[in-house]
Amino acid sequence: MMDLQKFFDRSSVEVARALIGSELTFAGAGGIIVETEAYEPDDPASHSFRGVTPRTRTMFGAPAHAYVYRSYGIHWCLNFVCRPGSAVLIRALQPTVGLQQMEIRRGKTDPLLLCSGPGRLCQALAISIEHDGLFLSQPPFTLTPPPISPIIDTGIRIGITKAVELPWRFGLHGSAHVSRKFA
Repeated sequence: MMDLQKFFDRSSVEVARALIGSELTFAGAGGIIVETEAYEPDDPASHSFRGVTPRTRTMFGAPAHAYVYRSYGIHWCLNFVCRPGSAVLIRALQPTVGLQQMEIRRGKTDPLLLCSGPGRLCQALAISIEHDGLFLSQPPFTLTPPPISPIIDTGIRIGITKAVELPWRFGLHGSAHVSRKFA
């Protein structure tokens, strides 16, 4: 069994890379993590850059918690808290468990449209603000490390306007389930 507290108590860049290939389920639905992005406290693209606010309070808590926020007033986004002020955005999953539930929630049957993007992922898994701050080591979450070390693609983060040059986006090499192909 993985010691999640120890696993997450390090740089979000290390954690984002290490999460690729892990299995994530939430209340019986989920799949393989195929895309992540890292955010650090001194990173101008990070929510934590300006310090603790009611929205970012969870990011400054203990490692191994979910940080959930609303993006553009539309979509929920799931992040995993690492060291204080840092987190990993879970950008995409390859769905493997609870497909029927995810299809109903998304109104889609194409597996490529279920969890390829942070908003789609949260809709498919039914993750919302009520899950902010939950421990990743307890239900409804399960997180299992990859059985083998996968080949990982690295690229710049997407969907942001600051610190876009940082190569802190990671993906499972060759996965069709990433939100956007790696260059």
